[in-house]
Amino acid sequence: MVERIVATYRIETRYPVQQAAAAMAGEQSSGTFRPVPGETPELLARFGARVEDIELLGEVAQPSLPGARAPRDTASPRPVQARVRLSWNFENVGANLPILWSTVLGNLFELHHFSGLKLETLELPDAMAPAGRGPAFGVEGTRALTGVYGRPIIGTIIKPSVGLTPEQSAELADRMIGAGLDFIKDDELMGDPPHSPFAERYARVMDVIDRHADRTGRRAMYAANLSGDLDAMRRQLDLIHARGGSCAMLVLNAVGLVGVAEIRKHAAVALHGHRAGWGLYDRAPQLGLSYRAYQKFWRLAGVDHLHVNGLGNKFCESDESVMASARECLTPMFQDKPCTVMPVFSSGQSAVQAGETFRQLGGDDIIFCAGGGIIAHPDGAEAGVRSIHEAFEAARSGIDAATYAQDHPALKRALESFA
Repeated sequence: MVERIVATYRIETRYPVQQAAAAMAGEQSSGTFRPVPGETPELLARFGARVEDIELLGEVAQPSLPGARAPRDTASPRPVQARVRLSWNFENVGANLPILWSTVLGNLFELHHFSGLKLETLELPDAMAPAGRGPAFGVEGTRALTGVYGRPIIGTIIKPSVGLTPEQSAELADRMIGAGLDFIKDDELMGDPPHSPFAERYARVMDVIDRHADRTGRRAMYAANLSGDLDAMRRQLDLIHARGGSCAMLVLNAVGLVGVAEIRKHAAVALHGHRAGWGLYDRAPQLGLSYRAYQKFWRLAGVDHLHVNGLGNKFCESDESVMASARECLTPMFQDKPCTVMPVFSSGQSAVQAGETFRQLGGDDIIFCAGGGIIAHPDGAEAGVRSIHEAFEAARSGIDAATYAQDHPALKRALESFA
């Protein structure tokens, strides 16, 4: 347990590393580019950021980013990389998520001292827990809402992402829920467009969900995309509440911390957090912040599900990174406020990745979302749903998917089509 806010960065600089680290600490606490009246030793001792540790990692041949400068007399001929740990008094921030973001990120990336800077980890004291409401449902609450226990929650995205009418969206949902789908979501590109108004689309999909719930006793979860301005999101949230819905989706980077926190304050449903635009923060090895740090902000803000990409995905993220992100979502944050959330596997997923996902995670507390991996199944979306169920059945029984597929045609066709 930490008593201060602690952030670990990977930096690249031609400055003496101690000097560069001191510039980071000053810029992100009481200092500026030169001493100012009032910055007394007493104030610095209480509110100044501390450089807790520096680990030299070695030189690199060329700067990773343009625009960096260095002092003439003490500059290294080549940029040096290092890992730097800074810490702050909790009093600097208080229970304020936007100020926490500004403190550990802020102006650091523009400082001319650095040709590379990335926030790798963020440790928060228990005093930070009140900064956000935290997830209202998380893993156990999501299972209670869906009625799914003892296996992954199987989901999909309405595809095509845009262009379908409310009637077409509902017809697709009808087929897949009838085949055993647990969770369905809007694509992040779908909001409240003229061709598919939110209110009409939501009502039609919920009609389908209610009809199947009357038959099975279990209600599929629909994560409708609220993302928009605050007034519109509140109105749409009211529709979800009135209709007896159980989930709403927010595109985190578009809505922002305050938008998510505001919706969490009013929402009596699970919040599904989509990280669209995530590559902006993490794709460059020497710039941005890691998912390990990023996801903590959204967990505090109140989301219940967080996207973590997927194995063998259509993007550039490694499988190792995906699994580390999923495990992080399931790792408690505070002693009395775990803030654990359900990781969502998505991006090019199908029955092919299901077994390995289960094996690598070592558990089934996930939402496994396959769009094309269900809807593009050669025998139809219903067979696509069955193929995912069958792949996880095989994995949970310790049976190789190809062997299990010999008696399960939907899985066999999926493995042939998506491998």
